[in-house]
Amino acid sequence: MAGIILLAAGLGSRFIAAGGEGNKLNATLSKTAENAASVFDITLGHALESGLPVHVVTRAGNLQVQASCRRAGVPFTLTESTGTGGSIAAGVRDTPEWDGWLVHLADMPFVTPDIFSTVADTLHLKPVVRPFWQNEPGHPVGFAREMGDKLLQLRGDHDARELIRSHDLLRIDFNTSGVIADIDLPGDLALSPRLLNGNLHAAS
Repeated sequence: MAGIILLAAGLGSRFIAAGGEGNKLNATLSKTAENAASVFDITLGHALESGLPVHVVTRAGNLQVQASCRRAGVPFTLTESTGTGGSIAAGVRDTPEWDGWLVHLADMPFVTPDIFSTVADTLHLKPVVRPFWQNEPGHPVGFAREMGDKLLQLRGDHDARELIRSHDLLRIDFNTSGVIADIDLPGDLALSPRLLNGNLHAAS
């Protein structure tokens, strides 16, 4: 079975520079005033609801993310890498039993369980599967089992992009901007009511 690697090792420097307090993954994002949770918790919840196994890659200093993983019974890997490539490699290294990997960014809480499932269900068709919205590439990016050795060699951000560009890609068009929307700045937290409650089904 394929599984989801949640990348939660970034520093969120832009968020802090723009006035955000602490790591953006721990910022509160709410569907309603009565139903508030952190950015990471909502992303993790959607991943788990897909029914796929989940493994988190985070930093030793992010104790809140680690606590969330423990509460949910989700294994995690600690890394000091600030690059996407290094985090991906760490996650793949620690999930050798998986048949494929859906790489997702933990600051993208608007991807719903059905999107994860759709990407996983099509991994047998191409080495790389990626969601799109209006010609914009999004997440999670799916990698078939045959890509495992190359994923283990990733280090920097550009390595991951080049790996995607250099392989046959299956594009899945969705009718939601949730596959490209992330929490980058404090103002992005206001996106939650529209995207968390919006139409998030695959385009026909």
